[in-house]
Amino acid sequence: MTAVEPDQVHDIDPNAPLDLTGDELVDEWRGVNVEDVEEVTGGLAGLLRSRSRALLADLVRPHHRALLLSSLYISLSTAAHLAIPYLVQRGIDDGIPPLLPGGSGTIRPIALVVGGILICAVVSAAAFNAFLLTVGRLGQDVVLDVRERLYLQFQRLSTSFHERYTSGRVISRQTSDVEAIADLLGNGVITLIESALLVGGIGVALLLMDLPLGLVSLGSFPILFVMTRAFRSRAERAYRATREAVALVIVHFVESLGGIQAVHAFRREPRNQEIFEHLDDRYRRANNWSGLLAAVYGPGVQLVGRLTIALVLFAGSHRVLDGQMTVGVLAAFLLYLRQFFAPMEELSQFYNLFQAAAAATEKLSGVLAETPSVAEPARPVALPREAAHGALRFDGVRFGYREREVLHHLDLEVPAGQTIAVVGATGAGKTTVARLAARFWDPTHGRVLLDDIDLRELAERDLRHAIITVTQESFLFGGTVADNIRLGRPGASDRDVHEAAEAIGAHGFIERLPLGYDTDVHQKGARLSSGQRQLVSFARAFLADPAVLILDEATSSLDVPSERLVQRALQTLLEDRTAVIIAHRLTTVEIADRVIVVDAGRIVEDGPPADLIGGDGRYAALHRQWIESLA
Repeated sequence: MTAVEPDQVHDIDPNAPLDLTGDELVDEWRGVNVEDVEEVTGGLAGLLRSRSRALLADLVRPHHRALLLSSLYISLSTAAHLAIPYLVQRGIDDGIPPLLPGGSGTIRPIALVVGGILICAVVSAAAFNAFLLTVGRLGQDVVLDVRERLYLQFQRLSTSFHERYTSGRVISRQTSDVEAIADLLGNGVITLIESALLVGGIGVALLLMDLPLGLVSLGSFPILFVMTRAFRSRAERAYRATREAVALVIVHFVESLGGIQAVHAFRREPRNQEIFEHLDDRYRRANNWSGLLAAVYGPGVQLVGRLTIALVLFAGSHRVLDGQMTVGVLAAFLLYLRQFFAPMEELSQFYNLFQAAAAATEKLSGVLAETPSVAEPARPVALPREAAHGALRFDGVRFGYREREVLHHLDLEVPAGQTIAVVGATGAGKTTVARLAARFWDPTHGRVLLDDIDLRELAERDLRHAIITVTQESFLFGGTVADNIRLGRPGASDRDVHEAAEAIGAHGFIERLPLGYDTDVHQKGARLSSGQRQLVSFARAFLADPAVLILDEATSSLDVPSERLVQRALQTLLEDRTAVIIAHRLTTVEIADRVIVVDAGRIVEDGPPADLIGGDGRYAALHRQWIESLA
């Protein structure tokens, strides 16, 4: 999703009324991709809804036994619950007359009724408890399944997906969307099943006990139906407005705090706060709209219910006085009616949960339906690690982003053991070459081959053993220094880890850390300097011992002393292996056997660095500019 730009807040009238027609809130922000927001907020229909249903069915299918048990438990609980007003009727009609003056004086009928009520209460409570436990376990099992599927899918999807799918959306999928499904399977399902059974059971009971009075009681149904339809149509629009507003709040929050250094450096805090307050206010107003609807519908249902009870009491009293029904039946009617309208109100709350879960399921099913742009081959060609020599070849490679082609019919051969440096101006296609060589992307035309095998035919495991990329980020995971080095070969011993660090030249600074190799590097390696993090990354790559090593701007973020330290490590790291170096700084290029100059997606120069420096071509010009920049 495109983040809201700072200047765009001034294009909006802060006092503009909330769009109550259900149109996209985000239309007011220029530069915001409405299609992306629709995907974030669950605005897709048709195919997406069928995909959502398929996902829910797939999630619930393994739990059919738990579903059956929960259905039995709630049916038993509802039946016992509905029996209590009937028993009250029997107690009044059959148990009280014998106790009145002139009666038989026996307490047996009323005692049987009281005993029956106690038994029904215990059975109802026990069955409902079993229902809650069963549904609760089912819901948590489904949520666990969703989280694991989602995490596995995010790891499986290709780099291109993560470049277009913002971190805010990833977080939203794993948190609020999964929680929406958890709420539906927990509170929502309980409310729906219990309320539906109560409403249906009470309606039947009313008609069976006294048909004329039952019809009077159910006369409120058309009113409730009209109210519910009106509430539902407005609730859909209000809910969508709320989801769209919160989506923008989340995106702005994550994106602005993700670049907090730039925010501090350029004093953007006031402007970002202004944007956030505006978006948050839209979210507040959308929630107020939803709250207003609930505040009208809920009390409206209560009002209809109380008026119906009053009408039934009035009509029923006349029927009792006329001898057409007993006092017990009237009392049971009133008890049933008390229980009849409360579920109707609860069903309105369920609709909100259902809306949230439906939108969440649409988004989750969309993510789970994504296929990696770099797919695992159906029948991979084996590449034993010891057989990988490291010869790389680009054969007629073309690659583009959407309509823009970046590489144009690239032919390049890198013999095993050779180090090449790919240089050129920004946007020339250098990083694209590196990513294609590592198969983070696949070419749109042509082939990239390792030892004459198309990378698309290699198993992912073999490919990642044979080709390793080190980037300028030098990302370190939370944990010890040893754990981060061992990432290159998880089964490596402590001795292997130490030898890799010594070979790279990292052993000295690691030993000086408080706990040596057992020192926690903290989040993203914050405890280490840029040069130290890069040395740990090199030790990791050295331990992995790949046939091909790709260095994508691996020294561009280092200061001069750190760069010299890393340069010495590179001498060891690149020995006896194929290497592709993508670099702006030409100090790194000096250790290459061969320089490839790329311009506008084409190779314009190719040769040893010493030969190219002495000429009058692109590389010579780049080298002169670099020397001048040092002066």
